[in-house]
Amino acid sequence: MSHYMFQFTYTPEAWAALTKNPQDRTDTVRALVEQNGGSLLAFYYCFGEYDGVILFEAPDDLAAAAASVAGVSAGHLQVNRTIKLLTPQEGVEVMRKAGGVSVQRPT
Repeated sequence: MSHYMFQFTYTPEAWAALTKNPQDRTDTVRALVEQNGGSLLAFYYCFGEYDGVILFEAPDDLAAAAASVAGVSAGHLQVNRTIKLLTPQEGVEVMRKAGGVSVQRPT
C-alpha cells in the first residue's frame, strides 16, 4: 500500500464546536480511511499553517483521494492538502531512475 499525508485546517465553526464539546476525532478519521480500503498510521494536531496532519495507507491514489474528498465534504475543514509519500527505498529507486535520464540544459 502507498503512504499519504493529509494536512488540514478546521473552519472557525468547527473550532467553536470542538471547544464547546472537546472530542478525540481519531476513531472518526480511522473509519473514514478504512472505508476506503486503507489504514490510519497517525493523527496529530499541530502548530503553524495547518491544524493537523493525518498519516495513512491506501491501496492506491484513487482510494486516498476518495478519503480526502469524503473528509472535506463534511464541511468542517477549510484547507486541506494530500501528499503521496515515498519510502526511503522508493526514494532510492527514484534516484536510480533519474540517474539514468539524460537532460539537456537550456542554452
